[in-house]
Amino acid sequence: MSYNPTAPDTTADGTTGEPPTLPTDRRTGCPFDPPGELTALSDRPLRRMRYADGHIGWLATGHAAARAVLSDPRFSSRYELLHLPVPMPGMEGMTAVPPAPTGDFLGLDAPEHTRYRRLLTGKFTVRRMRQLSERVEQFTHECLDAMEQAGPTVDLVEAFARPVPALMICELLGVPYADRDRFQEHVATLFDQAADAEARGAAFAAVGRFMGELVAAKRAEPTDDLLSDLTTSDLTEEELIGVGGVLLAAGLDTTANMLGLGTFALLSNPDQLDALRADPGLAGQTVEELLRYLSVADPIPRAALEDVEIEGRLVRAGETVTVSVQAANRDPLKFPDPDRFDIHRKATGHVSFGHGPHQCLGQQLARVEMTVAFPALFARFPTLRLAVPPQEVPLRDRANIYGVISLPVTWDKE
Repeated sequence: MSYNPTAPDTTADGTTGEPPTLPTDRRTGCPFDPPGELTALSDRPLRRMRYADGHIGWLATGHAAARAVLSDPRFSSRYELLHLPVPMPGMEGMTAVPPAPTGDFLGLDAPEHTRYRRLLTGKFTVRRMRQLSERVEQFTHECLDAMEQAGPTVDLVEAFARPVPALMICELLGVPYADRDRFQEHVATLFDQAADAEARGAAFAAVGRFMGELVAAKRAEPTDDLLSDLTTSDLTEEELIGVGGVLLAAGLDTTANMLGLGTFALLSNPDQLDALRADPGLAGQTVEELLRYLSVADPIPRAALEDVEIEGRLVRAGETVTVSVQAANRDPLKFPDPDRFDIHRKATGHVSFGHGPHQCLGQQLARVEMTVAFPALFARFPTLRLAVPPQEVPLRDRANIYGVISLPVTWDKE
């Protein structure tokens, strides 16, 4: 179907009507596919959408439209300018989104965003992240050792998917060994979907206090880590605590869910898992395809600062555009046969790490972690399999980061 930007928006069944809203539900039995309502819009890469507060903005589902919005400085990331695409827990009834707290550079535009970005970019280069490969391998094998002792039936999220990136974040920020268990305990509660609001609030406050203590310790006695490096910059105490919190959230929950959901996807596609086992050199391609296929971090909203034409449609100043990462990564114009999981595919160009000036700083670290972790997991446990029927694996359907709440797995002991 050809795209006519002047045609009126239509619903998934081809009729004109009420603009769609988010979230939409995934089809039962299809935990790896985006909701059908999103992929059904592939013939219309930018269309109207109704937001949680009633705002009529836009929804970008095409790959080219997504990249155009994310790379254009005329679209803002400032939270206070955005309309929320989905209702946020704890923000019910709020008519405006508050500005980014101090140190949360994700909710800033240039030049404020550029100031933080310049300080951090050099800490996340490909070369520097590859230098951490040995530490990733060490933590991965320590987690696998503990998992083997606890098995043969374990929750992979608790035993492997969450600890590996948590330990790497501790390493990157310079969390002392003696404090790592306390740090991980607070962080686990913070991202635990089963925890109630009070417990998560207490964990959030505890992580903030922990970051404050850590920043003070690094100022007093710097060590060889990212946070110590940043104490020599012009960032204030409050900014350092905020930046540490952003790096923690961005580097932990996303990678943990990619490891959990990615393992689920590989176990559910034995032909692809066999191909990876037969050729571990495919690990890098497998990670890229999993990033594209699963798209766990979704969606990404932006606010137009002025009138902008995208894909032949005029987005007015003040309107919010929500980029559906899931739909953009399944755009058949960019990725032929997009719903097929194929680790031989060249999946470069996906937008799972965003695009443009706010593209994920820690993407190279995430790649290193996954490229090490997946082959090591399946090499250690050649008979690894789900311990429950696939339909009984609990999913994070309404979380900011999609994934599995738990992943019961088992294996044959020799």
